[in-house]
Formats: sequence, C-alpha cells, structure tokens
Amino acid sequence: MSDYETDLIPAPRRISTTATPRTLDERTELDARPGTDRVARWLRATVGQATGLPLPPGTGPGRVRLEIRPGLAEEEGPEAYRLTADAHGVTIEGASEAGVFWGAQTLRQLLGPGAFRRAPGTDRPAWELPGVVIEDAPRFGWRGMLLDVARHFMPKDGVLRYIDLLAAHKLNVLHLHLTDDQGWRLEIEAFPRLTEVGAWRARTKLGHRDSPLWDERPHGGYYTRADIREIVAYAAERHVTVVPEIDIPGHSQAAIAAYPELGNTDVIDTASLPVWDTWGVNPNVLAPTDNTLAFYEQVLTEVLALFPSTYVHLGGDECPKDQWRASPTAQARIAAEGLADEDGLQSWFIRHFDRWLAERGRRLVGWDEILEGGLAPGATVSSWRGYAGGIAAARAGHDVIMCPEQQVYLDHRQAGGTEEPVPIGYVRTLEDVYRFEPVPPELTGAEAARVVGAQANMWTEVTETQQRVDYQVFPRLAAFAETAWSHLPAPADRDHAGFERRMTGHYARLDALGVDYRPPAGPRPWQRRPGVLGRPIEGAPPIV
Repeated sequence: MSDYETDLIPAPRRISTTATPRTLDERTELDARPGTDRVARWLRATVGQATGLPLPPGTGPGRVRLEIRPGLAEEEGPEAYRLTADAHGVTIEGASEAGVFWGAQTLRQLLGPGAFRRAPGTDRPAWELPGVVIEDAPRFGWRGMLLDVARHFMPKDGVLRYIDLLAAHKLNVLHLHLTDDQGWRLEIEAFPRLTEVGAWRARTKLGHRDSPLWDERPHGGYYTRADIREIVAYAAERHVTVVPEIDIPGHSQAAIAAYPELGNTDVIDTASLPVWDTWGVNPNVLAPTDNTLAFYEQVLTEVLALFPSTYVHLGGDECPKDQWRASPTAQARIAAEGLADEDGLQSWFIRHFDRWLAERGRRLVGWDEILEGGLAPGATVSSWRGYAGGIAAARAGHDVIMCPEQQVYLDHRQAGGTEEPVPIGYVRTLEDVYRFEPVPPELTGAEAARVVGAQANMWTEVTETQQRVDYQVFPRLAAFAETAWSHLPAPADRDHAGFERRMTGHYARLDALGVDYRPPAGPRPWQRRPGVLGRPIEGAPPIV
C-alpha cells in the first residue's frame, strides 16, 4: 500500500494517488471495448441503479472505459486489472474479462457505501472518486465459499444474493453442498423420488445433536433444473463458478430414503429409513453395488448437463465402515476387486467416479478422507480436518484447496461467552480469520504451488434462516477474502489494526447490502438464541 489511505477490501497490491479526483455524473458515458459487454451490463444494473446514473454508451470526456489488455496477464496473471481515475476519466483494464470485472468491483467500493444500494438513497447529482491508480491481481485462482443448502434449504433468491456477496469480495467459487443425510436439493429427472421424498424431513433437531429441542415443522425444498440454470448463469455473469457437491458414499441417507436399494439391504431394513432429522455422522452409507454405481452415473450425467464447472465435488467424507464390515455384498466386492479392506472399498468408490468424470473432461474434488485407501489419480483434495491432508496430497502431486475446520469453518463461534447464538466449535474471531495462511510452511517450491486456493465453509445445521447464515459468515468472510486475494505478509506480521480501520468503511457497505452481520461489540438482541444448545470447544484450535 502507498501513503494513500483507502478502505478497500480485499487490499490491492499497489495503489498510488493521481493529481485530481474524478466525478461521475449524469453526463458520464460508459465506453465498453470488445469483450467487456457483460461487465458494462453489470455496472449499469448495480452501480447505475444505486447512483441513479444512466451510464449511456459513449467515448466522451470523463467516460468510464472498460478494456481487456492481455499483456497484463504476462505480468500479473489472468485476473489482473489496473484502475486509473484521473482528470481524463476512469479506465479499467483487465488481463481478461474477469480482471475487468474485479476492477469494476473496486470502482464500486471507491464510490462509497451508497453504490451498494439498489436505488439512490438521496438526490446526489454527482459521485466523487479519489484520484488513484490501482494495480491488482489475486494470490490464488480458487477463492471459494461452501454454502450448505442440504441441512437447511436456502431458497433460490438467497443463493443469488450470496453470489453477489461473494463477487463483491472478489471471491470466485460457490461450492454448493446439495445432498446430505438431511436433504437432497437437486431435481434429477431420472429419479424423481430424490426430491419427492429426499428433499423433505418430518422435523429438525434444534441446536447441537445433544439438544433436547426439536422443531416439529417439516422442512425441505429443492432447486429445479430451471433454478440451477438460472443460478449458474447468474454466477457466470459475475465470474463466480458454481461447483456442485453430490456426497458419496457417506452422508447419503436422504438418497437411501428415496431409493432404499441404494443402501446396505443385507445389513439393515433400508426401506424403514426416513430422511434424517438430526445431526452428526450417519452410519447408513451407500452399498458398493453395480446398481449404486449406475444410479450415480445417471445422477452425475444430469449434474454435468447443468453445471459447466470443470470441478465436481463428490464428498467422500465421514463414511463409517461398520455396515460394509457386516455386509456379505460389501465383503464380496472387496474380494472381487482385490482390495485390502473397507478403506480400500471407499477408495474404489472414489476412483470409479474419478475415471468416469475424467472421461467426460471433468475433475473430481473430494474431502481429505479420499486419501484413505489410496488417492484417485486426478483428484483434487479439499483439506478440511486440518492442514495434514493437504500437505500429504500436495507432496503426492495433487492439487489442494485449503479449508481447515479449525481456521475457516464459519459455523464455528465468533467469541466466547453466553451471548453467541448456538455456539459451535472453536472461537474464530475476525482477527483469527485474517491471520489464516493457506500455504503451510512445510511446503516448498512445487509442493506449495499445488495449493491452488482456499475456501471458507459455512455448514448450516444450526443456521436455519438467511439471517443466521449472515451472522455466521459476516464480517469474517471479508477477512477470509483478503487472505485469499491479497499478497499478505506472514500471519504474525499482518496489519490487523489497519484491516480493522478499513472494516469501518466496509461495515457501511454491508449495511447498504442488508447483511445481518455480527457487530464488533457482539450480537444484537435478535441475533441471540438463548436456550439452544451448542457444542463449544475451549482453547486455541490446534494446527494439525
């Protein structure tokens, strides 16, 4: 940073002042050069609506010019941009359309909190910009957030809103956790019972699984194929990739409730299993049969038609092996495939779909349990149980997304004390998240380059509304965004006080966006959940 003080979040690489500030008014035109039409459309629909400025096409004096400059990629990478605001107007140059878009997001921040509203709040004929030159590019190519819509369903409009919130923080991956024991959220034409049955549960545990409280109302919902196409298209306009997750072979009771033959029928009465109504690790896992493989191949055929993402997440986490140990069918599969044990059987599951996806030009992503029994050759590892899985995967030549639960699980509580709503896990303050480092010091050279990005995960067992999700995600997502985008010093050397100063301006943006974030002083009265049992873990989280 230079001596010019801004409240930009995430912090840009380089910023310097120019001689004079710039003013946008009703005469300001938008000069969208080839390849930037979508960014121009976004600017008019967001900044134009918020400011009341029409931003008509044109090249007159004082215009805002959008231009793709591929040469920037050679210097800074494919998402780099340069924003210049001076007496001649505003110019946003990007190494690609994505770079231009991130520059446009910075322009929106420079205009002030009013630019984050949906209509002008006051009659302002002009909007002032500081005179600046900003040169910027992200540290990582994968800057993501997981949104769990399986445990508590978030209607489509809420997902679209979160795409906007990710883009406003220069995050570019929305990992949608679409299936779990508690609900199946994606319409599959070949298997309608997945949503007719699997999308609905009779009741819901309130709080942690040890809580005695229940919400006796049925809960559910799902996205139609048209909904998903809309979500994916909306995200693409904002340079956010939607990565779907279909969890196998564990976390599958909702699918088994819909189609009992998918479960281990030689061990339990799978026809009696409902969609699960509580939380935790579920013993009811998929049977390792040809029928199960064919079923999920058909499911994934429809998933690939809906999601253009190169990556498809297949979970692979928290798969208890007890039913497989007791199942003659599973044991016969282990013998027939020459596998060592049940861990090898889980690896066989994942390897099958790794090959299946690769044949169709896609790549499998899985939680770090997919390392057990041998890692599928083309798989990318989401390292969630700590850093260890990611370190092992990177050393074995696999790409890694760092999302350790002890550091960046946003369902974990934000402070100690009794006022935090449904306190889960370790205390992870705004400063803790700001000091998160995605690349472990044990990795060097080519190994460190295997860490392709980082992700913050928002699990929704105890966040049943959009308000509750907002509270857990913000403001910490702003800190996470800076760790994933900005080129920061080592954690201990980061300027947290400076970040907090910049957050003062950022809270005003979140207010304008209607985000129900946790205030620095603690939860507001309506954000508390007295009497709902959580599972707090005391002490500092381990670095594992």
